Amino acid sequence: MALADLKNVLNIFGGSDIGEDKQNELFKEVLLMTLARAADADINIQSVEVERIQEIIKEHTGEDISAADVRVAARAELYAEAGLRKYLAKVQSKMKPEHRSETIQALGDIFRSDQVVSPLEIDFFNRVANSLGVTPAQIAGLVVGDVEAEGGE
Repeated sequence: MALADLKNVLNIFGGSDIGEDKQNELFKEVLLMTLARAADADINIQSVEVERIQEIIKEHTGEDISAADVRVAARAELYAEAGLRKYLAKVQSKMKPEHRSETIQALGDIFRSDQVVSPLEIDFFNRVANSLGVTPAQIAGLVVGDVEAEGGE
């Protein structure tokens, strides 16, 4: 299955459920579709943004993705049935909290990649954060750690 197919996201949106075994695949798809749409948020997909998306996908998932797949995932036609935010709002409850946190942090990284953050990008970021139901702590990258595992009390 190609990552750019977004099968798991589309299945959930269509009413299907997703098992634990598919959560990582769902995360990969959500990450790709969110970052790809983000690159298009200011109506101008920069090559540096596409390259950064490819790097982030590799860092977070271990998978290589082509620039063409990034551009396909950004196409507005994929979102004809519903906007990105509706897809995200529908799938966020099926995602692990750490996956939602990673997605929103990666989104901020994409917007900073071309050194200029536009008002359209800020609006997009805020709307995605709301759709994913992430907390301010998750946006900041604060994750509850296992105190006992780290030798604490």
